[in-house]
Amino acid sequence: MSGADSSSLTPGFFILNGVPGLEAAHIWISLPFCFMYIIAVVGNCGLIYLISHEEALHRPMYYFLALLSFTDVTLCTTTVPNMLCIFWFDLKEIDFNAFLAQMFFVHMLTAMESGVLMLMALDRYVAICYPLHYATILTNHVIVKAGLATFLRSVMLIMPFTFLTKRLPYCWGNFIPHTYCDHMSVAKVSCGNYKANAIYGLLAALLIGGFDMFCISVSYMMILRTVVSLSSADTRHKAFSTCTSHICAIVITYVPALFTIFTHRFGGQNIPHHVHIIIANLYLMLPPTLNPIVYGVKTKQIQEGVMKLFFREENVLMK
Repeated sequence: MSGADSSSLTPGFFILNGVPGLEAAHIWISLPFCFMYIIAVVGNCGLIYLISHEEALHRPMYYFLALLSFTDVTLCTTTVPNMLCIFWFDLKEIDFNAFLAQMFFVHMLTAMESGVLMLMALDRYVAICYPLHYATILTNHVIVKAGLATFLRSVMLIMPFTFLTKRLPYCWGNFIPHTYCDHMSVAKVSCGNYKANAIYGLLAALLIGGFDMFCISVSYMMILRTVVSLSSADTRHKAFSTCTSHICAIVITYVPALFTIFTHRFGGQNIPHHVHIIIANLYLMLPPTLNPIVYGVKTKQIQEGVMKLFFREENVLMK
């Protein structure tokens, strides 16, 4: 198909239908997602504020946590308000360019989230395996460069999605059975050959998720070897306990992601489409919602920071 024909078959807008087959239950489906969004915004913004104001939390581990919180709150804000407009007000139309923009940010921020989790694993590796050199290895300059490199990697690997999607002809309509702008969901609406989209999507997943999971696995293998070699059981427990919050964050992020990927490619025909859509939304919403709770419950320094900040504000009000 020629470039002129392809451009003439580019729709002015798409229609995001929400959760297919459960349109009558959209109001009820929206309630938990709305509640999760409120928790995610309050929790992550609270963590960022706490880390920026508490000097005791000005350490590499918490800088990476603040970056994760910023990524999470931006990710859910990119999708949830539009999703709630679909559920509550039946506002399903989205401009083609706005669709491409949301698609880019959704995939770029999920890639960024995976990259930050990898950086946090490397942080734990340095802290446990090289404790005496921790401060000299992970300087503020190194942290900034690592965060910037992760951001640039995400942008560069996700940017081709927009061009691959824009080149496709859409002669089969503009109706998309989803709640947000997903790359393969829109590619499947095209009447053109979207094999390049599928291949590049798999390649990007391997370069981002595969690489990050490999680095995380190697880091924890080295951590486990170091912890096991410690002589004191109390020291072993104390060293590994600093990793529990991060391990929880990894599980919360990667389990829904892997479920979505494997069911789409190997067993999607046996699972109702609305289940795919709900799992895809949980994949975007669970990490931003649960990460602040996990770190708040598991991290003593954050608990102490919250108490200090609370009593400081209370003393100011009393004066």
